[in-house]
Amino acid sequence: MANGALSPELAFKLGRAGAAVVAAKRGKGNGAAAIVVGRDTRLSGDMLEAALTAGMMSVGARVLRVGVVPTPGVAFLVRNLGADAGAVISASHNPVEYNGIKFFSHDGFKLSDDEEDEIERYTLDRDGNVRLEIEDSLPRPTGCSVGSAVDVIDAQDRYVDFVKRTCDVSLEGLRIVVDCANGAAFAITPRLLRELGADVITINDTPDGTNINVGCGSTHPEAVCRAVQEVGADLGLAHDGDADRLIAVDETGRVVDGDHVMAICGLHLLRQGKLPFKSIVATVYSNLGLVKAFEREGGTVILTKAGDRYVLEEMRNRGIVLGGEQSGHIIFLDRSTTGDGAITALALLSVLRKTGQRLSELAAWMQTFPQILVNVKVRDKSELTGNAAIEDAIARAAERLGNDGRIFVRPSGTEPLIRVLGEGPDRSVVEEVVQDVARAISQALG
Repeated sequence: MANGALSPELAFKLGRAGAAVVAAKRGKGNGAAAIVVGRDTRLSGDMLEAALTAGMMSVGARVLRVGVVPTPGVAFLVRNLGADAGAVISASHNPVEYNGIKFFSHDGFKLSDDEEDEIERYTLDRDGNVRLEIEDSLPRPTGCSVGSAVDVIDAQDRYVDFVKRTCDVSLEGLRIVVDCANGAAFAITPRLLRELGADVITINDTPDGTNINVGCGSTHPEAVCRAVQEVGADLGLAHDGDADRLIAVDETGRVVDGDHVMAICGLHLLRQGKLPFKSIVATVYSNLGLVKAFEREGGTVILTKAGDRYVLEEMRNRGIVLGGEQSGHIIFLDRSTTGDGAITALALLSVLRKTGQRLSELAAWMQTFPQILVNVKVRDKSELTGNAAIEDAIARAAERLGNDGRIFVRPSGTEPLIRVLGEGPDRSVVEEVVQDVARAISQALG
């Protein structure tokens, strides 16, 4: 939590270490790197920004403060301003009491694992606790070599102009509801859409520091669903707190999640011959309907472990330009270096315009398969591998589901749980096989 585990003391040390590590990599003497710092609308953002930037300046860095900007906006501004790195203070879709600090490299991508490990060595001890000692081996310049900070007053303008250039259609005649989640895009996405000609109705666009993600945004799409129906809009769009996600709502008030958005944008590119390798990247938790939709048209969905970092890694390794998650965290790698809710919104609206179809019709390009997820509490999740009884149960489930279904079993990364996910055209069959596998796991490991 902010001011708990993520204390100002930790933020200060992260600022010192991050700026020094980046400066060394970029060949900047005395830690004198230029670093973009942005944040979302959380109350704790001011406190953590002050501590983080103080740490950066203490090693000689020049801080470029861009204020409240979406996370992907910080990634863009690092490149646009020619900075050596960037940092964003946000906890994304999480409640207001949480916060986080994420670093970007000079190219707008995340820092390498080696760089993150080096920063961690300066800030945490071997037990993972914040180092309490004041002195360290990092630079501590004095006099005219002390770092400085400057406010980039046109940061939002730069980002808005960049995102607008990714769209080649007019939005005139469209009525759109935008749920800003009281977060970082509250002034940006409505402005973007209006400048492109849309009639925009905004909700949850008055952040007060405490209402970010509260009953609104991409994690609570029921708010935008109601609004679309109430005002008779053509569609709705919902971000999370730092606007790296997008969930859409069609004209009937039905949710169009990240899988559907990838299907709409990806299949449109595929049909035009503009989808490299005829492939997109998604995670193992994406709906099987996404895979089937691409298979029907000669395309491929490459599946990775859950997490946008794995999606991005696979995309970069294979030269694929579109990938993402069911949550609405979608990456257009030919346009941005990270998931960007505003860019995703314009990509979706571009397909809407170019096809002349309503969003409900576009969403029908992908059939959603019934998806059942059960979490089984176990004593030791490491005992899953090699258990004959569980393997037999999984094999029976896979055989029963056949080629039009799948069963997926994996341990949780953070809890003593085994997750069992089943999909197929017949919901009752999926429920039965998932329960059979879950029962086998419980009997063997519960």
